[in-house]
Amino acid sequence: MLLFISGPEIIIVILVVVMLFGAKKIPELAQGLGKGMKEFKKATEDIKKEIKDETEIIDNLKDFKDDISKKL
Repeated sequence: MLLFISGPEIIIVILVVVMLFGAKKIPELAQGLGKGMKEFKKATEDIKKEIKDETEIIDNLKDFKDDISKKL
């Protein structure tokens, strides 16, 4: 069960969408939605990479600081 939506309710929603937007407009809407999801996924991957890089820099600085402390 997908979010408590049954088969007849999905059909009604699809019919309403077709009536509101028309059959020709639906592929354009789906394409726009797909592009938006792709951009969102790319943005989240960029943020994850940036956080990982910053964490590595901080770890390297801590290691460098420990090495300096041991030498002195």
